[in-house]
Amino acid sequence: MYVIGMLLPFIDPVAIQIGPINIHWYGLSYGLGLLLGWMYISSKFICYYSADRFVGKDAISSLLPWIICGIIIGGRIGYVLVYDLRYFLENFDEIYKIWNGGMSFHGGLLGGILAIFFFSRKHKLNYLSIMDLLAISAPIGIFFGRISNFINHELIGKPSDLPWSVIYPTGELISRHPSQIYEAILEGLVLFFILLFACKKYLVLRSPGNASAIFLIFYGVFRIISEIFRLPDEQIGYIFGQVSIGMIISLPMVILGIILFNRENEKKI
Repeated sequence: MYVIGMLLPFIDPVAIQIGPINIHWYGLSYGLGLLLGWMYISSKFICYYSADRFVGKDAISSLLPWIICGIIIGGRIGYVLVYDLRYFLENFDEIYKIWNGGMSFHGGLLGGILAIFFFSRKHKLNYLSIMDLLAISAPIGIFFGRISNFINHELIGKPSDLPWSVIYPTGELISRHPSQIYEAILEGLVLFFILLFACKKYLVLRSPGNASAIFLIFYGVFRIISEIFRLPDEQIGYIFGQVSIGMIISLPMVILGIILFNRENEKKI
């Protein structure tokens, strides 16, 4: 059953080894996503469309360390609490070993939001404008993160007989949806260009909160769609029917995005 897909090669989870130092694909994707995201929001293009009176170039330069800490700490705590709490309670020393994988996007997003909140309070800046910068750059990191999931054969898809299905080198000759690629395309590329179009066409960055609202709505919708083709986490399974935990925690994002978008635009009326 389902043995028509392309057999994927095994790729070492360690991307680069320099003496005793191992750099995993997961870490490389996080670093590359953060670097390119920072370069993007620091570019003249984004500074022009975001109206410097809200944030300013100097603030953008000092924002990156806050974002890194927020995403990493929040992503790890979110994964531990939501996806595998029992395991980590029994293996407490594994919590800090993020290089072994196990990061929650929703936890990382919440961590980034909290980091931006404290950053904006400290520097007396517009909170929603800085949130918008995170929103327009986040799809870059999401794209590379999903590609690393594909390389590591994580978050694998459901069985499929479609021509582009793949067979993971796990010993099971079962063709599956390349669900990580679906997510990289939808949550990464498509969402990036939606936000780019909104920045250029509708100047959303000049209305604090609108870019964040668009991100929340479309990410939540794309994530729910992607979860249809992805196996649920083994230790959790489906919550009920075919509904996964990823769908459940993405729905509030859509609702919050709609509320934020309506709230910000009602102010203009």
